Amino acid sequence: MDKQSEKRRIISEVNRVSAKCMRIIMYFLLVLFSFMLIIDRYDTNLLVIMTLICLFIAFIPILIVNILKFDKSHFTKYIIITCTVLITMVLITELSTFAYPLVLFPILMASLYYNRTFILSTSLLSIISVVISAIIKVNYGNIIIHKDYTTYEDILIHFSIPCFFIIIFMSFIAFFIVDRNATMIDRNIDTALITIENEKGLCYAFSEISENKSKLTGEHIKRVAEYTKILGRASGFDEEYVDKLATAAMMHDIGKLMISDEILDKPSKLTDEEYEIMKSHVLYGEALLEKCPGEVMHLARIIAKEHHERWDGKGYLGLKGEEIAYISRIVSVCDVFDALTAERMYKKGWSLEDTFNEIIKNSGKQFDPKVIKLFIQNFDKFKAVRDKIPDMKIY
Repeated sequence: MDKQSEKRRIISEVNRVSAKCMRIIMYFLLVLFSFMLIIDRYDTNLLVIMTLICLFIAFIPILIVNILKFDKSHFTKYIIITCTVLITMVLITELSTFAYPLVLFPILMASLYYNRTFILSTSLLSIISVVISAIIKVNYGNIIIHKDYTTYEDILIHFSIPCFFIIIFMSFIAFFIVDRNATMIDRNIDTALITIENEKGLCYAFSEISENKSKLTGEHIKRVAEYTKILGRASGFDEEYVDKLATAAMMHDIGKLMISDEILDKPSKLTDEEYEIMKSHVLYGEALLEKCPGEVMHLARIIAKEHHERWDGKGYLGLKGEEIAYISRIVSVCDVFDALTAERMYKKGWSLEDTFNEIIKNSGKQFDPKVIKLFIQNFDKFKAVRDKIPDMKIY
């Protein structure tokens, strides 16, 4: 995660909040329409037309953000604000002074984005909408629901100037509020990035210590992290979560810190008793990470406990199928792939072809078939990582 991607994530969240505000506006419009219909003082046809137009405009951001999933698009915020200004223009045109407070709505929506330039452009757009509204009021009175003014002089003094004053005054306030908040958000993002980098460094340091007990450098954990990124992206996770998942995956064997060197480095086959001790590293890993705060450590705890589980239930702890967390099923494939291809004190590394065939053969047995399908689709990326990060023995 970098500063720009974090800002894009924040804008994406604000777009979703804005779409939710539009749903609230739709409810408000329906309530307003019902109220005006009940008092029976205005033209029903004009009320229906006004309401339908506003509902249609309000639905556009909902369509773009929630249905078409363009919440991450750079242009989405401009569409949302344009729709907000259009709704305000229709309402102040048709209802005049009754809708005065609504001229604040576009400014409030724009202030969510923590962008000073965006506040100014929204203010300008709102002023233009008031001018258009005034022209329509004077020249097309037959389509106006609430008729207050008949001349430009009246509408300028009693309608346009008060609206301009409200827009400019609120824009001035919003500008400085947004300026202050934008500075604070930048600082918070910088602090969060530093914290994440420190957390990554800590995870890598502890992971490398556990690998060094097996007389290997940290290439294994680096590769497993990269393989996890590949399958995480293929699974549809966003980049921020993929980054956290890869960091957590580095901690999958942290429990080996509690296993003796005699067992870890034994060149011959382990006895049944030694194998049981080796298997306990998953529970040690869970225990070591159980009280560590943060999302990355939470993911690491799950992975450390479950990465040796099998789809058919014959793993270390007997978890089966969907009982195993999906992230653990991903790391299981990554860990086995690297373990088979890597050279160890007690074995030579398998060829990529033999490793590929072995993993495919165990689809539905040791591994989740859905994850294996993604593994097959991205096998070239696995090979590229394997070539990029070779093993380096410690002598």
